[in-house]
This record gives sequence, C-alpha cells and structure tokens, in this order.
Amino acid sequence: MESEKQSIVEQLRTLLNEGDVTAIKEQVAELKNHFYRLVHQEQEALRKQAEEAGETYEAVADETEQAFRQLLNDYKARRDELLQKQVAEQEQNLLRKENIVAQMKELATPETGDVMGDLQKMRDLQAEWKSIGQVPAPKVQELWRQYNLYQEQFYDLVKINIELRDLDFKRNLELKTALCEKAEALDSNPNIVEANRQLQQLHTEWAETGPVARDQREALWERFKAASTVINKKHQAYFDALHQREEENLKSKQALIDQLKGIDLSKLKSNKAWEEAGERVQAIQQEWRKIGFAPKKFNQSIYDEYRALCEQFYKAKAAYYKTTRDMFTENLKLKRELLAKAEELKSSQEWQQATQAFIELQEQWKKIGPVARKYSDDIWKQFTAACDSFFEAKREATKQEREAFRQRREKATEKWHKNLEGMTDRNRLIHMYENLQAEIRTAENNILFFTSKSGNALVGSLQKKIDELKKQAEEIENKINAMDHE
Repeated sequence: MESEKQSIVEQLRTLLNEGDVTAIKEQVAELKNHFYRLVHQEQEALRKQAEEAGETYEAVADETEQAFRQLLNDYKARRDELLQKQVAEQEQNLLRKENIVAQMKELATPETGDVMGDLQKMRDLQAEWKSIGQVPAPKVQELWRQYNLYQEQFYDLVKINIELRDLDFKRNLELKTALCEKAEALDSNPNIVEANRQLQQLHTEWAETGPVARDQREALWERFKAASTVINKKHQAYFDALHQREEENLKSKQALIDQLKGIDLSKLKSNKAWEEAGERVQAIQQEWRKIGFAPKKFNQSIYDEYRALCEQFYKAKAAYYKTTRDMFTENLKLKRELLAKAEELKSSQEWQQATQAFIELQEQWKKIGPVARKYSDDIWKQFTAACDSFFEAKREATKQEREAFRQRREKATEKWHKNLEGMTDRNRLIHMYENLQAEIRTAENNILFFTSKSGNALVGSLQKKIDELKKQAEEIENKINAMDHE
C-alpha cells in the first residue's frame, strides 16, 4: 500500500512538472481521491490493530502523505496564481474587445465615411478580435451580440462588388462547413466529457467566423445545431446515468449501514461471538470500498454515519476485551494465591487437616473463572503438582495403615458372619446395615487420596463402589422398615 501511495505522489509530481495546471483538474482530483482512499484503508487497519491491542490510535500523516499534501498545495498555489493572472488578462481583453466593438460601431455608421475604404479596417478589427483571448463570462454574450450586430451592419453597408462580397461569404462558408464536420465527428468520441468540451470550443470558433450568404445561413446553422444537439443529449444522458449510479450506490451503502445497525452489541458475550461479528464488519467494510460515490448532497453524511457505526463497534469490542483482560488478571491473581497456599501445604504431615485444606483449595480453584491462555496450562500444572505431591506423600505414609486396616476388616468380616448366625433376621439386617454404613464412610474417606495424578479411572471405580454400597444399604433399610410395620 505504501508503494502505491508513493506511485501516486510521483504521478502528481509529473503532472505538475509537465502539465498545464488548468487542464489537469480532473486528473488531480482522481489522484487525490485514490490516495486518500488508500490512507483511509491504512488508518482503518492501524486503528483496528490498536483497538485489538487495547491502545488508542491517533492518525498521523506520514512522510508520503506530507509530500502529497505539499504537492497539492503547490498545485493550488500555481492554479490560483494562474487564475488571478487569467482574470487580469480577461479584464484587459475585455477593454480591447470593447474598443474594437466601438470602432466597428463607427465603421457600421453610414455617415462616418467611405465604406469601401473601411473594408480593410473591418477585416483588421476582425483579425485582432480573433487574436484576443477570453473575457469575463458575464460579458461574453452581450459583447458577441454587439460584435455580430455591427459586423453584419457593416457588411450590409458595404457597397462593393458582388465578387468581393461573395468571396468573403465563400471563405466563411468553408470555415463554418468545416466546423459542422468537426461537430459531427465528435459523435464517435467515446469520452463524452471531452467531446462536450471540444464542442464548446467549436461554438466559440463559430461565433468568431463571419457570416455566409443569407440564403445559406439558416441551413448551415441548423446543421451545426443538429450536431451539437447529439453531443448535448449524450452529455446529459451520461450525467443522468452517473446520477442513477450514485442513487444506486446510496441504496447499497444504506443497506450496509442497516447491516451494521443489525449487529446487537449487547448479545456479544464471548470471544467467539465478537470474532464472528468482527468478520461481518470487515466483510461490510470490504463491500463498502467497492461501491462508488453517492449523490454529492448525501455522500459525506452517509459516510459519517457508516464510520460512526464502525467506530462504535470497534470501541465496544476493545472495551469487551479490556474487561476480559481485567477478569483474566484478577483470576490469575486468585489462582496464584491458591497455588502459594498449596505449595505451603504440600510438605505438611498433618494428613487429615491438610487433606481437608487441599479439598477446600480445589473447590475454590473450580469456582475461579479462566485466565489468559498463555498462563492457564502452566499454573494448572503447578497447582496439580503441589496437590499430587501431598497426596503421594500421604498415600505412602498411610500405606501400612491401609494394609493393617484391610487385615482388621477381614477379621471383622469373619467375626461379623459368625455373629450373624446367632441373630434374628431383624438384628442380622441391622448389623448388615451398620456394617455397610461403616464401609461407605471408609470408601468416601479413601476417595480423598486420589487426585488428578491418580487418574479418573480409579476415582470413578471407587465412586461406583460407594454408589453400590449405598444401594445395598437402602435395600436393607427398606426391609427393616417393612418388618417394623408387619
């Protein structure tokens, strides 16, 4: 994009060095629009990057843009200087042509002298008139009216032989016929704007050319006027089509604005939702850049509305991510505090007290929300490592106790079975129920020994056993209740 901007700068510099500043207006405007579209696209990309990074973006003109602005200022200064010079020249030309008209008026007055002797004076005045440049626009029509009036009055007064008069008419006929042919040839020019400009020049030349024979004047003018009408209609049709395209562009841009308005920011509650909405906004922006200008009276206002909606979206997105980052930061702080407590507890040999503390730490950990992805895995590994370290030490320390408990439990079971033989059915069921409850308590205590390092399979197996023991206890309890109601 930077190289394209620099290329536009060089194109403008070349135009200023080689072109006539009065003839490059449209080219300069096209380069200006192209350049600032690139600047806008570049700034939108930088603004988006800044907003996603949680930073504030302020547009600053780079060296390329400053160089482009300087060239524009040079162009405007040279154009203004030339326009001022042209205005001064036009005023001077006006004085000269008014003087010529005054002389022609005198020559066209019969009482002033020898008309035939004044013929060369009239031709000299006509030649001088053609050599003079433009005059102020408000004066053109009246000046030409007087020029043609006194010119024709003079020729009506000229008492020369028919051959000389016919010679002037013949020469003017050739000139005006050539102007008709040039006007008719403009129909094949594909650039209707340029064709219209050339037609205006032909009209100026027509007005500067003297009269033809009276019987040929009307037909020749009708021919020239017909060729002019063709170009004028094309020129009008061109601008009608341009205005129609601008109206269609306005509708297309309004539809994109409606799409932007349809994005309900209040419903974007997750990173995924914001990313998907961001993709929609980018697609809308790409489509917007493909659309040409809207009608002049709406073009700026609809662009301002579009830009405001885009800025509203990106500000809301930046605010969301800032809130998320703040939440991540707070969650990370809380988890680090729990990690510090776990690290402090992992060496404790107060097995029961420390076990309960670790259970509480794990429960607190579950309640804390997520942290930034770059921290989540590492801090979780540290926390589980501290938990595993403690429970491994506890498991090793209580290994012999569990073995002894297993042996006591086997003996107790054997004794329990012997005791059952001398009991009534109800007492036997009560004894079985109490034994199951003791077994459940033991199993629930044992499950605390298992953490993430032990594997979910062991925890699941032990939980399944607890559920089965509870089911058996419930069945026995139901049997006892049934006996009590018999």
